[in-house]
Amino acid sequence: MEPMIGQAQHEMQALPDFVLRQFDRQTSEYDHLQLYRILQTGIRHSELSAGLKLPPTRVLAQALGIARNTVVHVYEQLALEGYVEAGVGRGTYVTHLGLRTVKAARTPASNRDEPLSQRGRALIEHAGAARLQWGAFTPGVPEVRMFPVRIWNSLQSRVWRYAAPAQLTYATGAGDAGLRQAVAEYLQGTRGVACTAEQVVITSGTQQSLLLIAQLLADPGDTAWLEDPGYWGARSVFRAMGLRLLPIGVDGEGLAPTPQQLRRPPRLMFVSPAHQYPVGALMSHRRRRQLLDYAAMHGSWVVEDDYDSEFRYGTRPLPALQGLDEHSRVIYLGTFSKTLFPSLRVAYAVLPPDLVEGFARSLNELFREGHTMQQAVLARFMAEGHYATHIRRMRTVYSARHDALIHAIRKQFGADLQVLGGAAGLHVVLELPQHVSDESVARDAQLAGVTTRPLSMYYMRKSAATNGLLLGYGTVHEKEIESSFATLATVLRRHL
Repeated sequence: MEPMIGQAQHEMQALPDFVLRQFDRQTSEYDHLQLYRILQTGIRHSELSAGLKLPPTRVLAQALGIARNTVVHVYEQLALEGYVEAGVGRGTYVTHLGLRTVKAARTPASNRDEPLSQRGRALIEHAGAARLQWGAFTPGVPEVRMFPVRIWNSLQSRVWRYAAPAQLTYATGAGDAGLRQAVAEYLQGTRGVACTAEQVVITSGTQQSLLLIAQLLADPGDTAWLEDPGYWGARSVFRAMGLRLLPIGVDGEGLAPTPQQLRRPPRLMFVSPAHQYPVGALMSHRRRRQLLDYAAMHGSWVVEDDYDSEFRYGTRPLPALQGLDEHSRVIYLGTFSKTLFPSLRVAYAVLPPDLVEGFARSLNELFREGHTMQQAVLARFMAEGHYATHIRRMRTVYSARHDALIHAIRKQFGADLQVLGGAAGLHVVLELPQHVSDESVARDAQLAGVTTRPLSMYYMRKSAATNGLLLGYGTVHEKEIESSFATLATVLRRHL
């Protein structure tokens, strides 16, 4: 009997080693999903034999450095699916499954065991979308709790009361005519965009706008300039469309191509001149003129992402780059995700006149666009002045939160850590010393209940990456900022 007990103890001790070899603390995969996948795969492939006793949840949690509840949840899920059996007082054991799934031998001549295409694998490998989209200090997310729901519901009821068949069938144009008119008037008055309603194409988000641009204005293998650091979403779309991505450095005046890079003109140039994402540089007038002249000379398209220009605190933004364009080389992109709420999924592109018809037809051909009723509601929301009122209100709210965050940073660290981004947008960047891993800090902060994103992940050229943290203040109340940042500061000091 004693040898059998000794063998069981040995197997139970070996199990944490089996998990530890595969458990990756650097991955973005959730802990419970990763642990479930390791154990379930091990059981299915007979790497964890039938009858093997799993370690107590507390033991395995300590070995992995994760919450005990995470292990409890995984064990319960495995038991529910029949992979393990558990009994009060006797532990948890791997069950006898009968027929088991055996790993197919991987051969050089076949990739049938890899379901994703090369393009699909590249997309997943370089994915930048965050799993969490709320809480302190999630960057890029607005305050949605203050959205005027009653006004929106009232307008929605009025629109639906007189809904026409054309609004309920497949969309066939460039978007709701009323919304296109409202967008054009708004941009003319606030951003200096030179356009008519006919130049506005309504899309289901900036990502869709970028997808259309890449498909209609570039071919696989064409070069796209991207700000570095820059918006990961543009990177993902252009890479998926087969474009050759060229990272261009950013200085205090914005996009700063080298003389060598200038000798090879790109097909597309993606820029955020009003508030460079993510470091907040404002493109100077001199740099804007140089960029436009270069695009006109070489036939390049400039994609201007004006993602949060509505929110500047104390100063007025420079007019849009598009308003300076005399050669119709700029495509201006805007979205309602930051000003209203992200799940609305309504954005727009202002195009040179000769591109509108092709974009509208392609939009309908590829996506069979909808959201027509939502667009009609939004058109009334803007036309009746509610949009401008909401922006003014939120500008005041965000300004106070911005100041509260700066105060909290200075209270904890004084002038030891530099803050980038200026008084604009929905986030600031807290620079970190180069010896500090911003990815490790962000990961530990997440465990402490604070969400942030490492600045280094926004770089394509890792050798040029600066370490830092993106701190969004859109989703955290002004009164909670100091305590939330104190939690982050505690985590950060362990790395400094």
